[in-house]
Amino acid sequence: MPHADRPLRVALLSYRSKPHCGGQGVYVRHLSRELAALGHDVTVLSGQPYPELDAGVRLDEVPSLDLYNDAAPFKAPPLRQWRDWIDVLEVATMWTAGFPEPLTFSLRALRELRRRRGEFDVVHDNQTLGYGQLGIRAAGLPMVTTIHHPITVDRRIEVEQATGWQRISKRRWYSFVGMQGRVARRLDPVLVPSRSSAEDIVREFGVRRSAVDVVPLGVDTGSFHPRPAAERVPGRLVCVASADSPLKGVATLLRATAKLATERDVSLTVVSRPTPGGPTDRLVDELSLRDRVSFVSGIDDGELGELLASAEVAVVPSFYEGFSLPAVEAMASGTPLVASRAGAIPEVVGPEGETALLTEPGDPEELAAAVGGLLDDPARRRAMGAAAWNRVQERFTWRAVAEATARRYTAAIDAARGHAGEPAAHP
Repeated sequence: MPHADRPLRVALLSYRSKPHCGGQGVYVRHLSRELAALGHDVTVLSGQPYPELDAGVRLDEVPSLDLYNDAAPFKAPPLRQWRDWIDVLEVATMWTAGFPEPLTFSLRALRELRRRRGEFDVVHDNQTLGYGQLGIRAAGLPMVTTIHHPITVDRRIEVEQATGWQRISKRRWYSFVGMQGRVARRLDPVLVPSRSSAEDIVREFGVRRSAVDVVPLGVDTGSFHPRPAAERVPGRLVCVASADSPLKGVATLLRATAKLATERDVSLTVVSRPTPGGPTDRLVDELSLRDRVSFVSGIDDGELGELLASAEVAVVPSFYEGFSLPAVEAMASGTPLVASRAGAIPEVVGPEGETALLTEPGDPEELAAAVGGLLDDPARRRAMGAAAWNRVQERFTWRAVAEATARRYTAAIDAARGHAGEPAAHP
């Protein structure tokens, strides 16, 4: 039987793992790397977009029809390329305005793991929460699940901001959330990145609190760290967020930037790719910010670390975060933050004013005032940046995340085999 000091054979599932946008691909890459460094044998099973992985970690592709790829989104392949009934389900759900990937990936992963049952000691699901996960558990494979935050929050915010027929469309798109809640209630253990996220998952998904275990996320300090020799660009703001997602608050930041631009020389770099002609792209023109705002995408971690370390202020204007890797990456870069007082952000950044100034989400006036105050106070920026770097070193490393996660694997294996092992230690 595997124990904490012996190598485990881990199947890490992720239904989509975009490398440089969104937290799931980042989580898969860094957790798998550190698990492998601890001596565990890690195989990532992922749908498109596939993750970037480090040496020592295998990627086994579990391809979907890739209906949401950047080149031709919402376009089904010719019928002759459909492979089986899961492909039919995927296209039918897309054609009826739903989002099929959590369900269809879970079914493909179940089929794969049934075939390869003897190859793995434990399965770790990264927030798929499809009905296939229940089949994996029923097949006798020990399973650990990570939920970064309940997608009910995304659904609520997007439906509230939609108008007319778009409300119906949004509700249909998020119809998979009901499945995720039903599946989550039957899983144990559930790993979450923060106490705030734990409370939300218990409330929103009805998961038993005793099944929920907090394991904070980490940051790669090889890529994200202060760069004292590099000059910070005067007036530069940086935000890492999905530009067109209302949850991320980029529209609030753009309005705050427009106000700041009337008072000072300021520029904003958003690490994302907005849809051409979409809501964010249009708002940039409405606010006459085309010469003040730039969008970058596809950069690697080293380039992102350099960008964050070149900013005078980093901004996280989200309406909700279950953890906020962008906040921790900015902190690791020694860059002071202005962030929303929302979700887990206050828990992650620590006492208000020490590493970050907190503002009410959705309030561009307050956001502009906080950013402007920091831009005018170099000494405070330096003090906050130093405190941020210290907090990251004390609390947020991927090595600690991997060690804590491996302990949960061993406990899950013991529980699945009917052995009551020692309680897992908390980080």
